[in-house]
Amino acid sequence: MASTTVDAVIAAPREVVYQFFAARDGINPYVPVDFTLKRPGSPTPEGVGAQYLIGKRGVGLLEETTKLVPGERMEYKIVKGAPVKRHVGIITFTDADNGTLVSYTMESEPSLPVPAKVLEFGLKNLINQFIKGAQKALR
Repeated sequence: MASTTVDAVIAAPREVVYQFFAARDGINPYVPVDFTLKRPGSPTPEGVGAQYLIGKRGVGLLEETTKLVPGERMEYKIVKGAPVKRHVGIITFTDADNGTLVSYTMESEPSLPVPAKVLEFGLKNLINQFIKGAQKALR
């Protein structure tokens, strides 16, 4: 299993940053893939159980929101479309002097033999794309 965490400060209030990440499709203009809500969650469309297709033109991965703690934490897992036995994302939000500290962790267990260092490098690049997209969106 590979795991990596990226910490970054986003210059916006914590509740704003949390909502931006929880409503996954808000990042679409800022990253090279689209998040498309396929199944609403509860009690709101972006709530627990929400499923998003991540990709382009209907092709990609299916992600499901598994835990939301308003203003503090969100978790998701990949449920379809990736060669993984298990993939989870955990994003936490805490107040920082000049905004919100986002701690974004991805853990992945591939179903194919991939060296952990290679997978960790890929996960870190993916997280950085999402962080940079949020930083652009929430300027």
